Amino acid sequence: MPEMPEVETVRRGLVELVKGKTIEHVEVRYAPIIDDDSQMFQTLLSDAKIIDIRRRAKFLIFDFDNGYSMISHLRMEGKYQVRDNIDDFDKHVHIIFHFTDGSMLGYRDVRKFGRMKLVKTSEVLANKSLTKLGPEPLSPEFNFENIYPRIMRHKKSIKTVLLDQSVVSGLGNIYVDEVLWMSKIHPETSANKLTKKDVQNIIDASNEEIKTAIEAGGTTIRSYVDSRGNSGTFQLMLHAYDQEGQPCERCQTIIEKIKVGGRGTHFCPNCQKLVK
Repeated sequence: MPEMPEVETVRRGLVELVKGKTIEHVEVRYAPIIDDDSQMFQTLLSDAKIIDIRRRAKFLIFDFDNGYSMISHLRMEGKYQVRDNIDDFDKHVHIIFHFTDGSMLGYRDVRKFGRMKLVKTSEVLANKSLTKLGPEPLSPEFNFENIYPRIMRHKKSIKTVLLDQSVVSGLGNIYVDEVLWMSKIHPETSANKLTKKDVQNIIDASNEEIKTAIEAGGTTIRSYVDSRGNSGTFQLMLHAYDQEGQPCERCQTIIEKIKVGGRGTHFCPNCQKLVK
C-alpha cells in the first residue's frame, strides 16, 4: 500500500501535471470506486477546474473551482496516470478525467480497492475518514505533547499502535519497521512500557525517515510508481524492512522477520531487545 511518502510524491507530480486543467467530462468504467452516485459525480465535475491538490496522511484531496473537492484513497495499488492517447490506458484504468486540452488523467487500480468521494470543499476536513486521523510526521501537531499520551494509553505492541492511523497517521508497515529499527525498539514491546526517551526517539525517527523517503520519491517494493511512472528509490536505503537474512548495519546480527498483529515485521534481535 502506498504510504505517506509515496502519496506525497504522487501529489507533487499531479500538481505539476494537472493543476489548472479543466475537466471536460469524466468517464466511469467501474462505478464502485466512486463512493457516491456516479452520475452525480460526473455531472458535478463537468467543466470543473482543478485549483489545487492537497494531502492528508494517505489521502489525496483534489480541490475544484466549483466549491467541491474529491477525496481519493489509493488503497493497495491505486495510481494516477496522465496520458494524451486513450489507447495508452489498459483494462485496469477505471476512471478517466478528460481535460479540455485533450490530455487525460486515468485512475488505474488492478484490485479495484481505491475509493473517490466528492464533498463540498468547506466540509473536507469534517469528513469522517479524515477526522479520525492522528497527527502525521513533519506536521506541527506531531510533537511529544500530542504523541506521548496517544501511545501510552495502549497496552498493544508498539508496532500495532504505530500502524493505527487514529494514533499516528501516514505510517505503514515499511516505515514503522524502519522507525523502530532507528529507535532501537523491539516491535512487540507494549506501547505503555516505553520511556519518554523512546517516544521522543520515535518522533524524531519518523520525521527523519519520512523526510528522506519523500526526497527519494518513496519506496518501490512491488508496484508503486509516481504519477509520471517513475519508481521510488528509498528501497535502496532500507535498514530493516525486507532485509531478513541480511546483517544489521549497526551490529551485524541477522535481521529477522516475524508476525506482529498479522503483519510481516522486520527487526534486529540484538539492537531491538524486547522489554517485558
